[in-house]
Amino acid sequence: MTKKKGFLFPKIESYIKTVMESPIARNRMPVLNDLINYIRNSKKEKAKLIFICTHNSRRSQFAQVWAQIASAYFNIPVRCYSGGVEVTACNKRTIASLKRSGFKVNVSDKDKENPVYQVFYADNVNPIQLFSKIFDDPVNPNKNFAAIMTCSDADKNCPFIPGAKARIPLNYNDPKEFDGTSEESVKYDERNMQIASEMFYVMSKVRQMLDFKL
Repeated sequence: MTKKKGFLFPKIESYIKTVMESPIARNRMPVLNDLINYIRNSKKEKAKLIFICTHNSRRSQFAQVWAQIASAYFNIPVRCYSGGVEVTACNKRTIASLKRSGFKVNVSDKDKENPVYQVFYADNVNPIQLFSKIFDDPVNPNKNFAAIMTCSDADKNCPFIPGAKARIPLNYNDPKEFDGTSEESVKYDERNMQIASEMFYVMSKVRQMLDFKL
């Protein structure tokens, strides 16, 4: 299986070992298989994924980061994006959880309501840019992409995504309900780990399929 080991920051490499050992719930398999098949069937075209939740502040940001890292780790040509149905900000608790996973983060215009975070995962590699945006923001593709709905509210309230070749309801529970509680960090880290585990599962299966064809 083709992997790019050793290029990530050491703490992220260590985190990924735990991610790869985390079990995937059986009831999640059907929708994860839909995502696996979409990426596999993209063939020579680089698969484009937009992860969508209501505010583009928590779950969709986690998913964008981990899907991009997992695709790089397994050397799969995928481009990952995120968006919402309204603009807020990438939540600071999301960023804090990513930092605990081993990412290095810089922020531009931190005094603005919607700052841009540069999330670094390796040396000599461009960072992932995180900020809240509508799903059809100019930085995102406008056709030939899969819309991955990471929350049930966005899935319900945005029934049509223009330009999407596929729509996949990969819903996650919102850690927002624990904001300001003693469980806040634990619950954000749980969601971070779940999303990371599922994205690595998806990309590992795609890699196995591609290797099998060789």
